[in-house]
Amino acid sequence: MPSNPLKRSPAGVVALTLILIVATSAAQQTPADPSPSLPDGPQIFSSGGQRFRVVPLKGLIQPWAMAFLPNGDMLITERAGRLRIIRNGVLDPEPVAGIPPVRNLLLKGLMDIALHPRFADNRLVYFTYSKPMPTDDRAATATLARARYDGDNTLTDVRDLFVADAWARGAQAARLVFGPDGKIYMSVGIPTRHEIGKADDAQNPANHAGKILRLNEDGSAPADNPFAGKAGYRPEIYALGIRNALALVFHPTTGELWETENGPQGGDEINIIKPGRNYGWPIVSYGRDYSGEATLGLSGPTTTEPCAPGMEQPFVLWVPSIAVSGMTLYNGDKFKAWKGNVLVGAMRGAQLQRVILNNRGLPTGRQSMLTELKQRIRDVRLGPDGLLYLLTAEDKGALLRLEPIESEQK
Repeated sequence: MPSNPLKRSPAGVVALTLILIVATSAAQQTPADPSPSLPDGPQIFSSGGQRFRVVPLKGLIQPWAMAFLPNGDMLITERAGRLRIIRNGVLDPEPVAGIPPVRNLLLKGLMDIALHPRFADNRLVYFTYSKPMPTDDRAATATLARARYDGDNTLTDVRDLFVADAWARGAQAARLVFGPDGKIYMSVGIPTRHEIGKADDAQNPANHAGKILRLNEDGSAPADNPFAGKAGYRPEIYALGIRNALALVFHPTTGELWETENGPQGGDEINIIKPGRNYGWPIVSYGRDYSGEATLGLSGPTTTEPCAPGMEQPFVLWVPSIAVSGMTLYNGDKFKAWKGNVLVGAMRGAQLQRVILNNRGLPTGRQSMLTELKQRIRDVRLGPDGLLYLLTAEDKGALLRLEPIESEQK
């Protein structure tokens, strides 16, 4: 595959996106039975001509995100508000102290984590969490915090950098990633069916709910943001019309910002986020709202034209939902058969899904992987060693390391 697979016409992207509406089984729309425990030892699988080994590391509880330290150790967040450390391949039983109080309710909690690009010099770690509302024991808002981590079991100089104006009782994801420009890109999800926070806020530029934000490393708004200085708009907003983003990833070749987004009853998406664009929620969606009402995406005609003026079509979508989560755009050499593919975790169907892109960067197929494990996948990352790492969203959670079996590769 060419190194730059994303040169494409907008019309072609929309047409192929609409063609690739995949129907998954109705069983994936109902809650699954509790997942069985993982075997202690490695297991071997194959997908797309690539044989690989899955090696588990157990002992986590509802892990959410991971970050790789320069010395090969790993930091892992757990939703309940614990930060864990893996040293030399061994999970330390003692959590890293210093995480602020977290609202762990309705999928809120301690979420993403990222190292400052100059971590080796400044030792700064950034994370997102659900900051409790003092006057409501069910409500919280997405918050970006920063701390210093020197390698022991304590964070120091912990401080909130940005507290979103997005108080909500419902589920509200918050991912973050440092961009090639050194800025922080942060998602703030939108709740549904709750009296504090509402879906329509995703279209309201006067708050942060249902948005992708762009921030300086100190949490302030960059002067060159798309809505900076525009009346009625929060200056931190980079894109709007977002439901709940479960992955934010920069393409390793093109530098584009990619996002996975949960739909309601159907309509999970991958979007390529552009500055100042509107991604439609809740006006446009290919999933039916929990109220039973159809959005323009469902009730409008299936054409190559957007369902509402000025709103973006998804790059990839799933109907019914698979509850997409973490994602990586694989551009490495260890899993040669997957190069140029998109690897997406899923909570429904308990799988890792491989989205196959052609030499023009357009989605042409999908393949479910690891369904035999019956483990919901929360996070998907490419490690500095070239291997793939997954986190399972289970009470008996685990870190899964995927290793290629080159000698047996078909």
